[in-house]
Amino acid sequence: MASLWFWIVAAMITAYVVLDGFDLDAGAIYLAVAKTDEERRRVLGSIGPVWDGNEVWLIAAAGTLYFAFPQLYASSFSGFYLPLMVVLWLLILRGIGIEFRTHVHNPVWQNFFDAVFSASSILLAVFFGAALGNVVRGVPLDSTGYFFEPLWTSFQLSAQPGILDWYTVMIGGISLVTLTAHGALYVALKTDEDLSRRARGVALLCWPVQFFLTCISLVATYFIRPDVMGNYERHTIGLLIPILVFGSLGVMLWANPKGKEKLAFMASSFYITGMLIGAAFALYPVVLPARNPQYSLTIYNTAAGIHGLRAGLVWWSFAAVLAVAYFVFIYRMFRGKVQVGEGHY
Repeated sequence: MASLWFWIVAAMITAYVVLDGFDLDAGAIYLAVAKTDEERRRVLGSIGPVWDGNEVWLIAAAGTLYFAFPQLYASSFSGFYLPLMVVLWLLILRGIGIEFRTHVHNPVWQNFFDAVFSASSILLAVFFGAALGNVVRGVPLDSTGYFFEPLWTSFQLSAQPGILDWYTVMIGGISLVTLTAHGALYVALKTDEDLSRRARGVALLCWPVQFFLTCISLVATYFIRPDVMGNYERHTIGLLIPILVFGSLGVMLWANPKGKEKLAFMASSFYITGMLIGAAFALYPVVLPARNPQYSLTIYNTAAGIHGLRAGLVWWSFAAVLAVAYFVFIYRMFRGKVQVGEGHY
């Protein structure tokens, strides 16, 4: 039962990154591809009806984590309280940037809130990537099951690392490039004419950097944690994951220049899914690795009681059906190209 909940949490986090990732980094390219106020309104209109709804998956994933693995929730949220506060402020600033530029009709203030929206979107992508890098690299858990990390120390791997070091910064970089391409492909899908063409151009420029960082990150991950290959060696089905990752990159490179925005966007979604599921597959059954492996948190020493997990699965299933139905409805209502004047943007 604990294994099932491990994969449920992994799937919910993946759903959040795929869905909120495109509107997150529509903000990253916002100032670069939207040259006029009309184009900026179209970019905001492309994410307007869904950006806050997508964040429901983040809240749901955190709630599920708290229910299924309470010890993991307690340890990670106390140890990562500093970056979590930074992420909270960035989410607030991003929402302020979107809403205030809509209601304040002074060009100076609109440009200011545009910059707030774009900068907070970029930093969120970096911090989310750095968070994943910390989980893969391992944290300084002790015998009590808790840890503390400063924002940075020497940027070197050690028994007491900071949240930011060369590895986590690299993962933050690949997160930014990946989500920037993802957001650009979504904007290209939802808009037309010059705006769509410029968005496809951004995604095309990101591709070689994304490919290079993907290869480097895989080598670096094996360098710092050779044991991540254990599950791949024991279960050959794991070989499908790198095929999915690099196959998706190939489809993105082929489809984007041909103007096949939907295919390129779907390939980007599968790439992100492959990378995240690949990380979960490598770590299983560990949910939070420690720098000293004997203190690592696993599904066995952090899961809730078996009765709670079974009862919770019933109620979670009802909620999951409702959430999926809502998202199918909203995305069907919102299909097609965005025109200026849709919503209040």
